[in-house]
Amino acid sequence: MAEPGEDLPAPDEDPFLESLMDTSLYSMGAFFSDQHPDLVDEVIAQSEDIEAAGIRGYADEHQMTVEACFETMLTGLAVRYYNAVAG
Repeated sequence: MAEPGEDLPAPDEDPFLESLMDTSLYSMGAFFSDQHPDLVDEVIAQSEDIEAAGIRGYADEHQMTVEACFETMLTGLAVRYYNAVAG
């Protein structure tokens, strides 16, 4: 914890936040957000639905493969992670 009068790193220079950006999940979220900005809200909503229903339950209900559900859920998680860190 910083002492009174001690300089704190600027938010964009915080070593911990910078380390959060050096992950595959962050990179995946950044890539998807950059390449498909029009689908960000949709993939987040769908991934939240998959989380709520469970991968197998959602796959069965929507005639999707378990693998496709997992990929969608992971993409949504990555985008949320990217948004939270890059904020």
